Amino acid sequence: MTSSVQPELAPPGAGLPLPELWIARLLFAMRRLRGSRETFLTKFEQERAAIRALVASCTEGMRGRQVLIERPRGLEDSSRNWSVWMTLDHLRITNTALIRVITALTQGQVPPGKASTAAVKPSITVTAAVEAEFERSCDGVLAVIAGASDLKTAVCFAHPWFGPLDAFGWAAMAGTHMGVHRVQMQNIVAELNR
Repeated sequence: MTSSVQPELAPPGAGLPLPELWIARLLFAMRRLRGSRETFLTKFEQERAAIRALVASCTEGMRGRQVLIERPRGLEDSSRNWSVWMTLDHLRITNTALIRVITALTQGQVPPGKASTAAVKPSITVTAAVEAEFERSCDGVLAVIAGASDLKTAVCFAHPWFGPLDAFGWAAMAGTHMGVHRVQMQNIVAELNR
């Protein structure tokens, strides 16, 4: 589905279809109930390794090419026309935000502002430099989750789809979010290899 014409997609921040959002909320609630710091770290590391392998599976020349994919579950429509590098840029942006949120919550502070899916969209002019920046952001997420004295914080910060989450909830979000974008990247790579 590679094309030079920009497709008409839903605007950034439009969210998920309502039935899908309800299911996502239920699944994420179960993940938080059954999860632990260790399972969240393991999930994040597994998704990071899978994403790293997907990046390595395509040439550098392919990594910056935007392709239109079918919308996988959990992905906003506005995110269907990204490149591999754009996906990494989005993950870098959100990982950096996760680090700030978890750090603030574990210090008993509510971060300023409001979480927004529209605010974390990638740049279309992203370059190969994003690969190292993504890796650094992953290192930061792992360090902040592993280093927190207690993730079950008294203060919360609202996720746009899942509502108020303590640091434990945001730690659960880290690997879950990477998994959604790993599937997106699998679809991008498959389309690039057609």
